[in-house]
Amino acid sequence: MARHISYKFKGEWKKIPFSYDKYADSYEAVAAAEGIDLTAFRKMEQQVAITAKGTGALKDYRKNAFVKMGFSEILLLRDDQEPFNL
Repeated sequence: MARHISYKFKGEWKKIPFSYDKYADSYEAVAAAEGIDLTAFRKMEQQVAITAKGTGALKDYRKNAFVKMGFSEILLLRDDQEPFNL
């Protein structure tokens, strides 16, 4: 089944094709689409994962870091789905 990611970057809605063969997750895919280097992000993510006691801290870090980069409302969609706000 084909998938797409719909996301808002700096206030503008965008839609890109997505495949788990190419990207590990939707965050990696949207960063690649916008040309953002995730090297520093990945290092800090590893540190949070090591020191955090649960998965909540890692999810919060990931979400907040991407909001600071300008992303919001990252949605993984099947081909037949459309986001509500597009």
